[in-house]
Amino acid sequence: MPQVDQYSSDVGERTTIASQFHAMQGGKLRKNEQGLWELYVAGDALERGLINGMLTQELLDQQETAFVSKIKELVPSAFHQRILRGFLKFFNRRLINHVPEEYQVEIYGLSRSSSDAFDFIAPPYQRLLYFHGAHDIGHALQDLALVGCTSFAAWDTHTEDGKLLIGRNFDFYVSDAFSEEKIIAFINPDKGHKYAMVTWAGMVGAVSGMNDKGLTVTINAAKSNVPMKAKAPISLVTKEILQYAENIEEAIAIAKQREVFVSESIMVGSAADGKAVLIEVSPKKFGIYELADNDDLLICANHFQSQPYQLDKNNLRQLAKSHSQYRFDRMRELIASNLPLNPALTATFLRNKEGIDGVKLGYGNEKAINQLLAHHAVIFQPEDRIMWVSSNPYQLGEFVAYDLNEVFTRFPTMGQDTMVATNTLNIPEDVFIHSVEFKNYESFRIAIRELEAKIATKQTASEDEIKRFQHMNPDFWKTHFTVGEYYRSQGQYREALRCYHMARSKEVTTEPDKELIEKRIKTCEKKSK
Repeated sequence: MPQVDQYSSDVGERTTIASQFHAMQGGKLRKNEQGLWELYVAGDALERGLINGMLTQELLDQQETAFVSKIKELVPSAFHQRILRGFLKFFNRRLINHVPEEYQVEIYGLSRSSSDAFDFIAPPYQRLLYFHGAHDIGHALQDLALVGCTSFAAWDTHTEDGKLLIGRNFDFYVSDAFSEEKIIAFINPDKGHKYAMVTWAGMVGAVSGMNDKGLTVTINAAKSNVPMKAKAPISLVTKEILQYAENIEEAIAIAKQREVFVSESIMVGSAADGKAVLIEVSPKKFGIYELADNDDLLICANHFQSQPYQLDKNNLRQLAKSHSQYRFDRMRELIASNLPLNPALTATFLRNKEGIDGVKLGYGNEKAINQLLAHHAVIFQPEDRIMWVSSNPYQLGEFVAYDLNEVFTRFPTMGQDTMVATNTLNIPEDVFIHSVEFKNYESFRIAIRELEAKIATKQTASEDEIKRFQHMNPDFWKTHFTVGEYYRSQGQYREALRCYHMARSKEVTTEPDKELIEKRIKTCEKKSK
């Protein structure tokens, strides 16, 4: 437990001003008309944590419930949950050695508002510390669609006004419930720079953010070995950069000081430098990827580009086996055909669901820039200190604009009718959310889980049910593969073979997926003779 005696804990009480609007002497929380929570917190480390926790207590409980529900879904056995607790204790045994004391104290203050209902995992403080490494652990332990982000930065000849422009999707998916209550947090610390970040209750780390100097950070996961112990969670490294750096050189110096336990690309955009770079970190290597002076388009997916990783076996495997290079190439294709860029165009790129040359991928394909599972998307104009944050669903809802030149002035005296966002700059919602295709896709997401459950338990499904399922998302390879899996579980190998061939004819996501389809085809050919 951190020492907090030297910090002030007198933060007062929370007052409810109106429905979904709470205030304290050092903070405010309000839900805007687009459904995004706007949080303002000021003070030293303990004050920030306490105020954050008291203002977001109900949201914190909701996020923990969603997160723990996912853990129970993945690890349903009580016996295996006990093993998981033991693993977490061992894995995180030296975690605090890699977390700055200031952030230990902030997380401790936040944990004072955390429920004891989840103490079967760990006590509140330790549990919230663990959760800050969840992004890192998620992509290190499993090749799931937990983190498949795509981002870019453009400037000079690539943008309408020549200014730096950054767009990113954050495709970290835990569950629908986890993504419901997004928070845009505006932090006014007693030390360092003011900054804004897109987050969720219980999270003080930064995955997407910008400070008042026009320095931005976004993170993209890369391929990692399974780590043996936790070190610095990447979101706390980027938080430190936001709070204490005002240019690229200072951001690099901070990143170099921290030992991480997974591989991650940190895109740093800088108003002071008028450009962006990638800081590529991993447990054993450190690289900086910077464009030549005559280049002004930086794209980032989920592989490394700097010299130290050119022969790295994990990075080479990621390039060969995953969908990272495909999304990278698709983003380059979109940008090249839509110059010069502006924020509205950037939103269309982040919402794009088609593959290279406009090929139909089916909805939810990880080869798409928009995989229809994003926690959020964000667009930055660092030199103007403006950021746009997507509202639900995914990155399809209205992008809400925030001008950091004004937000930190408005928030402390904000009343019930004061607007924090600069709504005149908002980017409209994607009309796709009103389409039949989107409605079908949302039904498909439920239906595929139900069909997979029937496959696992060898239950039967009616032919009408199967046909409806295939009609919901017909261009997606996994639609037909899953039906093939169903028929195979029922011993109907000829029908399964037909579906596997159909799946193979679509745009299959990864090389391992293609190999699995071929393996299934060979098995069914033998069985159906």
